[in-house]
Formats: sequence, structure tokens, C-alpha cells
Amino acid sequence: MNIERVVSPLGIEAWLVSDRTLPLIAVDFAFLGSADQDPQDKPGIAHMATSLLDDGAGPFDANAFHDRLERKAIELSFRAGRDYLRGTLRTLAENRDEAFDDLRLALTEPRFDADAVERMRAQIVSRLRREMVSPNDMASRDWWATAFPGHPYGQPVSGTLESVPAITVDDLKSYTRRALARDNLKIAVVGDIDAATAARLIDRTFGALPAKAELKPVAPVVAQGLGRRVVIDLDVPQAVVNFGGPGIARSDPDFMAAYIVNHILGGGAFSSRLYLEVREKRGLAYGISDSLLWLDRSALLLGHTATRADATAQTIEIIEREINRLAQDGPTEAEFVKAKTYLKGAFALGLDTSNRIASQLVQMQLDNLGIDYMERRAGLIDAVTLADAKRVAKRLLGGGLLMTIVGRPHGVSSSESAGGGGHFAKPGQTPASRGPEPR
Repeated sequence: MNIERVVSPLGIEAWLVSDRTLPLIAVDFAFLGSADQDPQDKPGIAHMATSLLDDGAGPFDANAFHDRLERKAIELSFRAGRDYLRGTLRTLAENRDEAFDDLRLALTEPRFDADAVERMRAQIVSRLRREMVSPNDMASRDWWATAFPGHPYGQPVSGTLESVPAITVDDLKSYTRRALARDNLKIAVVGDIDAATAARLIDRTFGALPAKAELKPVAPVVAQGLGRRVVIDLDVPQAVVNFGGPGIARSDPDFMAAYIVNHILGGGAFSSRLYLEVREKRGLAYGISDSLLWLDRSALLLGHTATRADATAQTIEIIEREINRLAQDGPTEAEFVKAKTYLKGAFALGLDTSNRIASQLVQMQLDNLGIDYMERRAGLIDAVTLADAKRVAKRLLGGGLLMTIVGRPHGVSSSESAGGGGHFAKPGQTPASRGPEPR
């Protein structure tokens, strides 16, 4: 794959893969500064603003703008994360000028009309109400709030039932004005387009944005609450278990070793230790997995499963035992070789469409991996030794876990760690709704 660095006349950089096989163009982009920019007392602003970017822009109200997109089969989407606002554009090559103009309008002239805002607010509130009694959402929300009290990462990206009704149009406009700028922007373009045309359209689309973002600083943070179990009472047949702790940053020299160790623990869908021990040998859960998550100001290892209420204690014991065993002994040589072979070969499976390629190119830019990362990746995996993996297993897995459990698990109760008190929450009363827990 030939990845070309394109710099527009205005100095905006994009990574381009020109491919004339199909008459399609995919664009992926990201702005640093998303839910982490929300005020502590009003989470959900970035999420609502992002959700409204294609709900009317420039001279077109929501209906007219949607009709404009549908008439030319232009796909335009935006989503807010904890660190980044991500967006995608997909169009036929013959409609590229209008597609890029629509993207320009959405980014530079969002309307935030009253009827569209209230419609989106109602949708978000309805979804939040469902999430308040959803075991999976409750477990996730409580985990983040407990791990990051008082920090933007502890706030729910989509807001709360208290904050969303209070969000104003001025809040939405303030966020987009501060966050959507050229200096915190990463772009990838893939498909039926050449470098000169891409540079011209990039300037036309993104050139009107402010040169510099006005982002509030966000402090680096490490997950708290290690050693705690937080049980949230909900009358459901199964118990949902979320578990996690500090991970290893993407920029850390030990990341690739941690990536291999995590695959062995729970990242490999059907071959991981957790899957084999929890599902295959004992049938305690339909599935169990964990993954490494690297954020802009933190790094995590996060896992998830669901099991019968009467099997929760046994499932948790197995999770903790397998993590401790891998931390102490490291992987076997057979596991290590198998994981490396899989991770080298599976990477290309995520590059089967222009959208996925564009997304991967943006992620490479966000992670500062270099434009030649795809060429170097297999060598980076090969360079990890079994001794490296054993050393990093201790570092990654030796710090303890924070667990949130939703349901009525038999023999499991909330517990305290050395760092703070436990609590027993009721449905709808999570740390996010009670306010920050003490540090």
C-alpha cells in the first residue's frame, strides 16, 4: 500500500492512498478535544454538538441538508469520544465536489436550529433513561466514574439526565468554535482521487476553520480504585462484570510486548486464557474478553463478561487467578509464538475497505506511529522476545483490578481497597449521578 503525505497550499496535512479500482472516495478525520472539554458540571456538550453537525448547516435546515446528502448518496457521520471528535465522509467520485462542500458546511456553519436541538436532546435523554437500567451501560458508567473521580474521563460522554436538559445552543457553539481548528486536525483520504485534487479539496473543506484550537488543558491521570469491587444492585438473571486497571501507553517502548501479552490473556477471541478457562472448560459465560485502550492522558486494560448470578464469584476468582498467573509466570513459548503469528497476519483483515484504511491512517497519525508504520509493524512484533513478554506481563498485570458488577451476584459484595471506600449503589444511582467520589 502506497501512503502519500499531502500538504495543501494552506499547510494542512493529510495522508492519501490513491486507488482507482472503484469510483469511491473515503475520508476520515479527527479533532483533538471532545468530551474531555466538557465542563465538570455539564457533561454531554461535545456529544450533542457532534450529533447535530449534520442536522442542518449553512443555508440548509435539517431536512434540506439530509435530502442534499441522500440525493447524491453521500454518507457523512460524526461521533464524539473521550479525547477526539471523529468524522467520516464517503462518496462516489463523481459527486466529490458537492460531498466535500457538505462536509465544509457541517464543520464551519452548523446551524443548531432550535427544533433540531430539541429533537436531539429528546433522543439523548430517551437513550440515557434506557441506559440507567441497562446492566452493561451501568457497569461501564460506574467503572469509569470510579476509576477517574473528578477527571473528565470519569464523566459519561453522552452526558447525564441532569446535564443534557441544561445544555444551551451557546454551549454547542462555544464547543465547536474552540475545538474545530486546523492545528488539532488529522486527515486521511482513500480512493479515486489524486494528490493535487485532494490538496485542493482539503483546503476548500477545512481551510475556513480557525488556525488554532482553544482547548482547556487536561491532566494526565492513572486509574484509581484498584482492588475494589463495586456491586450495583439490579434484579436481573445474570451479573455483568467489568474489570480493568492501568495499561501501557501507545508511545511506551513496552507497548508491543503488552499487546502480545494482552492477546494471550483475553484479546484472542477463541484462544485466550480467559476464554478457555471461563467458557470452554467451565461454561460460565458465553464470552469474555479484554483489550488495551490507550487514551490521550491515560492507558487502560479493560475487560468484560456476563455470567449467572450463582456463578459470579467463581468467574471473578478465575479472572483474578489467570491474571495473577500470567503476571507471575508470563506466557509459555507456545502461546507467545502463536500470538505473534496471529497478530502479524490478522492486521491486514482490518484493511479490507477504503473506510477502514482511512480510519487506520488517522489512528496512526493520532498515535504518532509514522507514515511507514504498516511496513515496520511485523518487525516490531518480531523484535519482542519471550523474556520481554514475561517482564511486561508483570508490569501490565501486577497492579490489581477495579471491578464493577451489576446484578445480584451470589457471594460477591462491594469491597474497599487501600485507596478508598466501597459503596453499594442502586439502579440509577451511579458515581456519575452522585457526583465525584473523593480522591
